[in-house]
Amino acid sequence: MLGTAPRPGRPVRGSATGRPVMAALDLLGRRWMLRVIWELHRSGAPIGFRDLQRRCDAMSSSVLSARLTGLREAGIAAPTDETTWRLTPLGEDLVTAMGPLLDWSRTWTDQR
Repeated sequence: MLGTAPRPGRPVRGSATGRPVMAALDLLGRRWMLRVIWELHRSGAPIGFRDLQRRCDAMSSSVLSARLTGLREAGIAAPTDETTWRLTPLGEDLVTAMGPLLDWSRTWTDQR
């Protein structure tokens, strides 16, 4: 199903104008999306659909398929063949950009 990923410049959740940051937050805020990105990054190499599904606590195949479709449409992940996926350079940039949030979450945890 094409056209399922939020896109800058089009209305998205929280923004009628589709400001880029709001489109990104809409995409990343979808259930399981960050987990799929994290597992694709953590694998360090292309990963098969079934292995990715297991790493994501056995989420349903339909949800994983929808998330991968959204990530592909957004340019964050790409198939390497019929069953194997990897992050794109843009996806790796996203993981790098999320580094300060990871640091903040550790500080937050230590202070609680």
